[in-house]
Amino acid sequence: MATKIRIELFFTQGCSKCAVVKDSLRAVAEEFGTGKVLWREVDILKEIDYAVDLGVTAPPAIALDGELVFPTLPTAAKLRKALEARLSRS
Repeated sequence: MATKIRIELFFTQGCSKCAVVKDSLRAVAEEFGTGKVLWREVDILKEIDYAVDLGVTAPPAIALDGELVFPTLPTAAKLRKALEARLSRS
């Protein structure tokens, strides 16, 4: 079985932009099924060292498999395309 793609949404509490898009981006990830993706929400204030190590400078941002792929928020279509590309490689 192929490894799951780990999707991490970096956010902070009170970030209105984060709250608005979180559900729609999570829905895109869930379209691929829990067998293919793993969704994780990372509160930057609680995991600041990890966020800095990845290069996150401001929320919201998205990392795929521990790599900062979207330093700014992607559209649902861009996230879907990135996930499809990674799944086709595995």
